Amino acid sequence: MSHSRSSSASGADLSGSFSAAAALGRRWGWQPLIFIGLIGAWHLLAVLLQQPLLPQPSEVLATIWQHYQRGELMAHLGATLERVAISFVLAMLLGSIIGIAMGLYPGCNRGLDPLLITGLNIPALVVILLLYIWLGMGELAAIAAVVINKVPNVVVTLREGARCLDPQLDELARVYRLSRWKRLTALLLPQLAPYFLIAARSGLALIWKIVLVVELLGRSDGVGFQLHLAFQMFDVPMILAYSFSFIVIVYLIEWLVLQPLDRLQQRWRKVDLDA
Repeated sequence: MSHSRSSSASGADLSGSFSAAAALGRRWGWQPLIFIGLIGAWHLLAVLLQQPLLPQPSEVLATIWQHYQRGELMAHLGATLERVAISFVLAMLLGSIIGIAMGLYPGCNRGLDPLLITGLNIPALVVILLLYIWLGMGELAAIAAVVINKVPNVVVTLREGARCLDPQLDELARVYRLSRWKRLTALLLPQLAPYFLIAARSGLALIWKIVLVVELLGRSDGVGFQLHLAFQMFDVPMILAYSFSFIVIVYLIEWLVLQPLDRLQQRWRKVDLDA
């Protein structure tokens, strides 16, 4: 009898725990709970294995704080973010111009398509190494390598967007004799907004990775440089410290920039469909 009572009590406690977790998940979303669970599993595994190659989360946090106090963390994150920002703007600008031109003008598409296919398939590492050899191990070569590797992806996305433009709106612009500027701002750019957002989101994800490789191979600052330094010393806490700091920046940009832009674009599409 007592055994059955204890079993039912344990079952009730377990059910209550699951109910509490479900309530938290509904209130705050499941992402924080999943994150906490992963950190807990990591801590448990590190404690059980007791291996220097798998540090505990507290060791990684201590390393982050140490590098932050010395000023190294923010300096290297800042150098990487500067390269990402410059490369992103240049790649989006060049890729958008080329992609829209290829989508609107068949002759331009036929002429540039072989170069586009080559750019999409050539390994990023080859471009980085060649530019470092040709231009030297400087900032110009680093930025150029990132831009060249990213532009083809932007071109493909914006070319498809230009091909999907509504010809009836173009005819309407001719009937009402809209100026080129009005056509651009009122007709062309709103139709291409979803494609710009797709290119920006995928482009940013790719540029982060390429910038780290560029820094690892030929720069004396940045997150990639620090990861290379930590790898040479087999310093796993330092590798994880800079990696997680980098991931936090990526999430902040996603939450504060990309998701608001996505919601804005979705609202515009909803208004357009309702109209």
